[in-house]
Amino acid sequence: MKTKRIISIMLVLLLLLSAACGDTGGKRKSSVDPNTAPHITLALRSGIYVDAIESCIADFEDENQVICDIVELGEEELHSGLLSDAKEATGKYDLCMVDGSWMAEFTAGGVLANLSEMGYELDDDIIEATKKICYKDKDVYLAPYYGNVTVLLFNKMVVESAGYTADDLMSLQDINNVCEKAKESGNLGFMYRGDSENNYVVDFLPILLSYGGWVVDDDNNPTVDTPEFREALSFYKKLISTGKAEKRDDLIIAIANGAAAMAIGWPGWYTPTAKSSSDYIALTGKKDEASESYNANVYGIWTIGIPENSANKDVSIKLLEHLMDPEVQKATIDYGGVPCRYSSLGDAEIVKKNPPFAAVLDALESGVYRPVMKEWPDFYTILGNEMGMIINDEKTIEQGLSDAQKRLEELMSNSG
Repeated sequence: MKTKRIISIMLVLLLLLSAACGDTGGKRKSSVDPNTAPHITLALRSGIYVDAIESCIADFEDENQVICDIVELGEEELHSGLLSDAKEATGKYDLCMVDGSWMAEFTAGGVLANLSEMGYELDDDIIEATKKICYKDKDVYLAPYYGNVTVLLFNKMVVESAGYTADDLMSLQDINNVCEKAKESGNLGFMYRGDSENNYVVDFLPILLSYGGWVVDDDNNPTVDTPEFREALSFYKKLISTGKAEKRDDLIIAIANGAAAMAIGWPGWYTPTAKSSSDYIALTGKKDEASESYNANVYGIWTIGIPENSANKDVSIKLLEHLMDPEVQKATIDYGGVPCRYSSLGDAEIVKKNPPFAAVLDALESGVYRPVMKEWPDFYTILGNEMGMIINDEKTIEQGLSDAQKRLEELMSNSG
């Protein structure tokens, strides 16, 4: 039995890698001589995001007779590395990936070049709501590259066994009903990531939004000790009690092989095909059938920009324009790309091959960016720390959120 389980897990992993990475063997190498050509350096978020960009670099290298050296970095490495490199007179990076939530911090710190001053503007094919984070004082500093946004990832058979279809998952109550039935059947219900403060917060945000709550008000004042937040967190504790915490890869495997029902997921993890055991939908933003519907899908969009201290801005802006070309972006889909473009996610043939893209488009059109403030990394660390203690029953909801509110108010007050 143990051997069969290992084989089953290995097969699921192979399917996930195949679906996420596409035909990576088809990537074309450029004919440029790396020993004689000039080089530029790209600082990219590791994973499927690199696969997408690597798939379309060769044509650019040939046309411009340049070599693009890629540095793959984890999220925190990328964040801290770009901030550190920005202190140098001449930086070592010429194009970079930026999480949308870093925008305020990076523009305040002079990390990013003004793309408008370099002649670049965002076109109308880019999904309108995804552009919001890219501007400062009406000038463009970033371009939305990879459409990462929260979705509800679920196992189709487990949902059907509970008497539901994807179209029936109209509220958080429906989601909880499926997870309760999965647990009663001996499976796990709702999975979540409990391995970092950021993941505690991010996995919960779609639930909070569905209750009409948020972490800050319009002036970025903390709003975590509120009736909406307390009610949402109470529901969330009930929901996750049907499952358990797992790291991302184990969570994906558990849902793919039917050991668990569902979780908050991201297209950047895994994009199911029509033949996959898993699927995903955009959350409706309703806590129950009778409640109001809110925008409840949270952006985790990876944008691209140019460091202000790049020594090769003339080539960098050409590369950014190449990477943002609609046809170039459409071609990255076979390598795991998820463009923030109507011409890609709304293409009938593409959606036929990748049905979840309909859900991604829906989520991207009505998504919510995490707070735009330079304090966000410290903010989610504090909130995630208190949420972890609440989830693990070290504090009550009331005490934990009261403590979080005080700590967050102090953070924002001291940051001035």
